[in-house]
Amino acid sequence: MGRLTGFLLVAILMVLGVMFSAVLLIFIVAAGLIVFAYLWWKTRALRKQMREQTEFAMKNKADIDSGNIFAGSIIEGEITRKIVTKD
Repeated sequence: MGRLTGFLLVAILMVLGVMFSAVLLIFIVAAGLIVFAYLWWKTRALRKQMREQTEFAMKNKADIDSGNIFAGSIIEGEITRKIVTKD
């Protein structure tokens, strides 16, 4: 009788452990998705700025490859530039 009780007790504890671990896993995944969505939302302006800088750099590379010369100045951290052709 003692062995049967012990077996049933172990079986019940294992089932409860699997149930609680599944619930805990769901909460961890949900929290991870919420944190990911929050960070994605908060960094959208940074991602837009990085995209614009990449496009600007690609445009400048095309200007350099086409033989244009850059002339400009930096005033208090603001870059002003003027494209001057070789003609």
